[in-house]
Amino acid sequence: MSIPKNGNLSVMPLQEFVLEGFEGVPQTQALLFALFLALYVVAILGNLTMIVVITLDARLHSPMYFFLKNLSFVDLCYSSVIAPKALANFLSSSKVITFAGCATQLFFFSLLATSEAFLLAVMAYDRFMAICSPLLYPITMRPSVCACLVLSSYCGGCLNSILQTSFTFTLPFCNSNHIDHFFCDVPPLIQIACADTTINELLLFGICGLIIVGTTLVVLVSYGYITVTILRMHSGGGRHKLFSTCGSHMTAVSLFYGTVFVMYAQPGAVQSMEQGKVVSVFYTLVIPMLNPLIYSLRNKDVQEALWRLGQKHTAT
Repeated sequence: MSIPKNGNLSVMPLQEFVLEGFEGVPQTQALLFALFLALYVVAILGNLTMIVVITLDARLHSPMYFFLKNLSFVDLCYSSVIAPKALANFLSSSKVITFAGCATQLFFFSLLATSEAFLLAVMAYDRFMAICSPLLYPITMRPSVCACLVLSSYCGGCLNSILQTSFTFTLPFCNSNHIDHFFCDVPPLIQIACADTTINELLLFGICGLIIVGTTLVVLVSYGYITVTILRMHSGGGRHKLFSTCGSHMTAVSLFYGTVFVMYAQPGAVQSMEQGKVVSVFYTLVIPMLNPLIYSLRNKDVQEALWRLGQKHTAT
């Protein structure tokens, strides 16, 4: 039964939601299950490998790899916030998630995704300092500063998550409990609210737009200076190595910011849920899977660390 927004019937608090996910016959659901499972397994193995290699290899104990290890940790966690429930729903007919479970999923997803945006900007600043101010780099990026930058990234993610989750779940959901998505996110939840959601949409576009624009500016300015510095170098080998390292980061940045912008920082994004589902697969599963591959395949230091770790394991 649909309850009018200004009707006399009292709005009963919802106890659960239904995640509709992707439509299709059982064969399609099975194919999607296999695809999601493959993406998730590769993401888990890739990011765990990066964390273990960076932790165990002393030669990778530098600010750059400290940030990369935290990026792998964030990717590992936020894909795990989404994938297990999505996989279970592909094999289930009910696809139910509790109200508390939905709020928890949104909170941690928003926290981790926002933290990743800040971490990517921090990594760009780190490369800027290392390449453009190498003499000041050991002082500027000392361990205590690196720890503060990572902590600030998590705190920024937590603040955005608290705002988005609290504003979203104070809305009344009286028209329907069916979420047109495969996980709990702000846009599909706003769609099923039976109240004025103007403030929520402004909060979503405003804060997410500010975060995306702000961190993108940090990345663009950092890499603008880096490009100029590299082009001035006389050593062709040095230029190639730096372009390779920075190219990995720029690839990861472009993939992440591109998909997040499409979903959260464009007018009308809340209404385009079908497009949103496909885009969401990219930043919840595809990008966490690709990041460790991008950084390992294009990074000679990581490749050598993997080889040394394999040699130690073989010797024992």
